[in-house]
Amino acid sequence: MVPPFDKTKYSGMGAAIEYAVVHLKVENILVIGHSCCGGIRGLMSIPDDGTTQSDFIEEWVAICKDAKSKVKTEWKDLDASEQYTQLEKEAVNVSLANLLTYPYVNEGVVKKTLSLKGAHYDFVKGSFESWNLES
Repeated sequence: MVPPFDKTKYSGMGAAIEYAVVHLKVENILVIGHSCCGGIRGLMSIPDDGTTQSDFIEEWVAICKDAKSKVKTEWKDLDASEQYTQLEKEAVNVSLANLLTYPYVNEGVVKKTLSLKGAHYDFVKGSFESWNLES
Protein backbone atom coordinates (compact mmCIF):
# COMPACT_ATOMS: atom_id res chain seq x y z
CA MET A 1 0.00 0.00 0.00
CA VAL A 2 1.43 3.30 -1.09
CA PRO A 3 0.56 6.19 1.23
CA PRO A 4 -0.07 9.72 0.00
CA PHE A 5 2.84 12.17 -0.09
CA ASP A 6 3.71 13.31 3.44
CA LYS A 7 7.22 14.48 4.30
CA THR A 8 7.05 13.36 7.93
CA LYS A 9 4.50 10.60 8.35
CA TYR A 10 5.68 8.22 5.63
CA SER A 11 9.25 9.37 5.07
CA GLY A 12 10.62 5.86 4.49
CA MET A 13 8.20 5.14 1.67
CA GLY A 14 8.67 8.64 0.30
CA ALA A 15 12.43 8.21 0.26
CA ALA A 16 12.16 4.94 -1.69
CA ILE A 17 9.81 6.47 -4.26
CA GLU A 18 11.89 9.64 -4.61
CA TYR A 19 15.12 7.68 -5.04
CA ALA A 20 13.61 5.41 -7.67
CA VAL A 21 12.05 8.21 -9.71
CA VAL A 22 14.54 11.07 -9.28
CA HIS A 23 17.87 9.25 -9.05
CA LEU A 24 17.36 5.88 -10.71
CA LYS A 25 15.04 7.39 -13.32
CA VAL A 26 12.76 4.34 -13.39
CA GLU A 27 10.36 4.34 -16.32
CA ASN A 28 7.68 2.13 -14.79
CA ILE A 29 6.19 1.62 -11.37
CA LEU A 30 4.09 -1.52 -10.97
CA VAL A 31 1.93 -1.87 -7.87
CA ILE A 32 0.87 -5.49 -7.32
CA GLY A 33 -1.85 -6.71 -5.00
CA HIS A 34 -2.21 -10.40 -4.26
CA SER A 35 -4.77 -12.98 -3.24
CA CYS A 36 -5.28 -13.98 0.38
CA CYS A 37 -3.71 -10.70 1.55
CA GLY A 38 -3.56 -10.46 5.33
CA GLY A 39 -3.44 -6.67 5.17
CA ILE A 40 -6.68 -6.57 3.21
CA ARG A 41 -8.34 -8.97 5.63
CA GLY A 42 -7.12 -6.74 8.45
CA LEU A 43 -8.52 -3.66 6.74
CA MET A 44 -11.91 -5.33 6.35
CA SER A 45 -11.94 -6.20 10.05
CA ILE A 46 -11.23 -2.66 11.33
CA PRO A 47 -14.41 -1.38 12.95
CA ASP A 48 -16.05 1.55 11.18
CA ASP A 49 -15.74 3.60 14.37
CA GLY A 50 -11.98 3.70 13.84
CA THR A 51 -10.94 1.88 17.02
CA THR A 52 -7.67 0.04 16.65
CA GLN A 53 -5.92 -2.79 18.43
CA SER A 54 -2.37 -2.40 17.12
CA ASP A 55 0.32 0.24 17.15
CA PHE A 56 1.11 0.34 13.43
CA ILE A 57 -0.75 -2.22 11.30
CA GLU A 58 -4.23 -0.79 11.36
CA GLU A 59 -3.02 2.75 10.70
CA TRP A 60 -1.01 1.46 7.75
CA VAL A 61 -3.83 -0.51 6.11
CA ALA A 62 -6.22 2.39 6.75
CA ILE A 63 -4.43 4.07 3.84
CA CYS A 64 -6.96 2.13 1.76
CA LYS A 65 -10.08 2.82 3.84
CA ASP A 66 -11.71 4.58 0.87
CA ALA A 67 -11.26 1.40 -1.17
CA LYS A 68 -12.94 -0.54 1.65
CA SER A 69 -15.91 1.85 1.56
CA LYS A 70 -16.16 1.49 -2.21
CA VAL A 71 -16.14 -2.31 -2.03
CA LYS A 72 -18.72 -2.39 0.77
CA THR A 73 -20.98 -0.13 -1.31
CA GLU A 74 -20.45 -1.32 -4.89
CA TRP A 75 -19.92 -5.02 -4.19
CA LYS A 76 -22.06 -5.47 -1.08
CA ASP A 77 -23.88 -8.44 -2.64
CA LEU A 78 -20.69 -10.46 -3.14
CA ASP A 79 -19.59 -13.01 -0.56
CA ALA A 80 -16.71 -12.12 1.75
CA SER A 81 -14.08 -13.90 -0.35
CA GLU A 82 -15.09 -12.03 -3.50
CA GLN A 83 -15.16 -8.74 -1.57
CA TYR A 84 -11.59 -9.41 -0.39
CA THR A 85 -10.52 -9.94 -4.02
CA GLN A 86 -12.18 -6.70 -5.10
CA LEU A 87 -10.54 -4.85 -2.20
CA GLU A 88 -7.13 -6.28 -3.11
CA LYS A 89 -7.58 -4.70 -6.55
CA GLU A 90 -9.06 -1.43 -5.30
CA ALA A 91 -6.17 -1.04 -2.84
CA VAL A 92 -3.84 -1.13 -5.85
CA ASN A 93 -5.88 1.67 -7.44
CA VAL A 94 -5.62 3.74 -4.24
CA SER A 95 -1.86 3.19 -4.25
CA LEU A 96 -1.65 4.32 -7.88
CA ALA A 97 -3.65 7.46 -7.10
CA ASN A 98 -1.46 8.11 -4.05
CA LEU A 99 1.66 7.83 -6.19
CA LEU A 100 0.41 10.80 -8.18
CA THR A 101 0.54 12.93 -5.01
CA TYR A 102 4.35 12.68 -5.12
CA PRO A 103 5.44 15.72 -7.19
CA TYR A 104 8.21 13.89 -9.07
CA VAL A 105 5.90 10.97 -9.88
CA ASN A 106 3.16 13.28 -11.13
CA GLU A 107 5.68 15.22 -13.21
CA GLY A 108 7.02 12.02 -14.75
CA VAL A 109 3.54 10.81 -15.65
CA VAL A 110 2.60 14.19 -17.16
CA LYS A 111 5.84 14.27 -19.17
CA LYS A 112 5.32 10.60 -20.14
CA THR A 113 8.74 9.62 -18.79
CA LEU A 114 7.09 7.46 -16.12
CA SER A 115 4.27 4.94 -16.41
CA LEU A 116 2.16 3.66 -13.51
CA LYS A 117 0.61 0.21 -13.72
CA GLY A 118 -1.47 -1.90 -11.39
CA ALA A 119 -1.73 -5.66 -11.13
CA HIS A 120 -3.30 -8.43 -9.10
CA TYR A 121 -1.68 -11.82 -8.63
CA ASP A 122 -4.03 -14.61 -7.62
CA PHE A 123 -1.66 -17.36 -6.54
CA VAL A 124 -4.57 -19.69 -5.72
CA LYS A 125 -5.90 -19.61 -9.30
CA GLY A 126 -2.51 -18.96 -10.86
CA SER A 127 -3.67 -15.82 -12.64
CA PHE A 128 -2.10 -12.41 -13.12
CA GLU A 129 -4.15 -9.40 -14.19
CA SER A 130 -2.64 -6.01 -15.00
CA TRP A 131 -3.91 -2.59 -15.95
CA ASN A 132 -2.59 0.89 -16.70
CA LEU A 133 -3.33 3.86 -14.53
CA GLU A 134 -6.42 5.56 -15.86
CA SER A 135 -5.68 9.22 -16.41
